[in-house]
Amino acid sequence: MKNKAVFLDRDGVINVEKNYVHKIEDFEFMDGIFELLHYFQEQGYLLIVITNQAGIGRGYYTEEQFHILNDWMVERFKEKGIHITHVYYCPYHPEYGVGDYKQDSFERKPNPGMIVRAEKEHGIDLSRSILIGDRKSDIQAGTQAGVKINILLPVKLQRNINVRKVLEIING
Repeated sequence: MKNKAVFLDRDGVINVEKNYVHKIEDFEFMDGIFELLHYFQEQGYLLIVITNQAGIGRGYYTEEQFHILNDWMVERFKEKGIHITHVYYCPYHPEYGVGDYKQDSFERKPNPGMIVRAEKEHGIDLSRSILIGDRKSDIQAGTQAGVKINILLPVKLQRNINVRKVLEIING
């Protein structure tokens, strides 16, 4: 039997949206994110982050800086007993990218590339999976990939993610 997954955007879902977060001191976890991911992990979902990182492509920070922050984030989850299966990121931007980073990419949301890769690499059944995002491009990526449930966080939840509210959205 294939795995089910929860796909999570990073900025605006896992952490508070601030312009191009790339330093540990600027990273602020959303209230309730640990409880939410712990709940889904207990339900048997793989936890997969899919994040556009155009700040790399724009030259605001490097891939190395992204990895330092990412490793720190994953370690904070691990300390809370939460296993992040994989973090996929797309550093490209078709219009504002610099040098090799100026390109369109199947991986950049709203394209479904990161989800498609995760499906193949982790044996995921997208028809049993969930995506949580804070932008329409997140939802478009999930829909194009065939993710069963795609949740656009209401603005009122974007600072305090509540397990009960997310479940209400899932269950209608």
